[in-house]
Amino acid sequence: MNRSTAMTIIGPRRATGLANLWRAVCGMCALVAVVGGCAKSAIPLRGVPTSEALPPTALAPRPQQMRFTWSYRDETFEANGDGVVRVQAPDRARLDFFLRNGMAGGYAILIGDSLTVPGIDLVRRFLPPVPLLWATLGRVALPPTCDTVARRDGDTLRADLGDLRGGDASKAIGRAWRLALTGRDLVRVDRIEQGKVVEWVTRSRGATGHWELRYVHERAKRGLRIVVTDTLTVEGFDDAIWRRP
Repeated sequence: MNRSTAMTIIGPRRATGLANLWRAVCGMCALVAVVGGCAKSAIPLRGVPTSEALPPTALAPRPQQMRFTWSYRDETFEANGDGVVRVQAPDRARLDFFLRNGMAGGYAILIGDSLTVPGIDLVRRFLPPVPLLWATLGRVALPPTCDTVARRDGDTLRADLGDLRGGDASKAIGRAWRLALTGRDLVRVDRIEQGKVVEWVTRSRGATGHWELRYVHERAKRGLRIVVTDTLTVEGFDDAIWRRP
């Protein structure tokens, strides 16, 4: 595989007065975690009530390889580079990340609800949890939930899943999920805890028609951005790429 822009760690950033202030605020929020920490409150689900079912969001029937650029940032660290993801229906994906300065990269193997990240912790540090990682690839793969409510908002179907108690995710008990789909395309997934948006993924088409993906963890103040640059349908992959150490 060509790694013309292989992988780069930019490294820890020097703390500024504003950064120190922000850390102090988040430290205070940790003390009041019982009310949801620093995460934003979920708003009521928008749209008109509907009984329509969620459209299927399976992976493409033929194996695909997508090249991308990526950038990651949190309060003390940032990195960027390029990479490749290989996906194979029904539920396999391998993501390889390369740092831009040529340092050794990392990879992750996702099969069903099992995520394996061998070697250094760099990749594990910035990847979302399994349900949101699948969401970046356009596949809904959430744990079982007891309630679902859906609303139609123009060309977007919005749905909340969880212990909704007759309401929506903004009032749910414990963990809930919020989905947004345009046509058959999954465009956003939020993980909501006790009415607070903790982390989320968005998917949108860029000017070139390729997917642009964003993952943000609100409480941890970290985020990953991926811009797909090329998508290729292939005959298949060597079984060795799915082999976990």
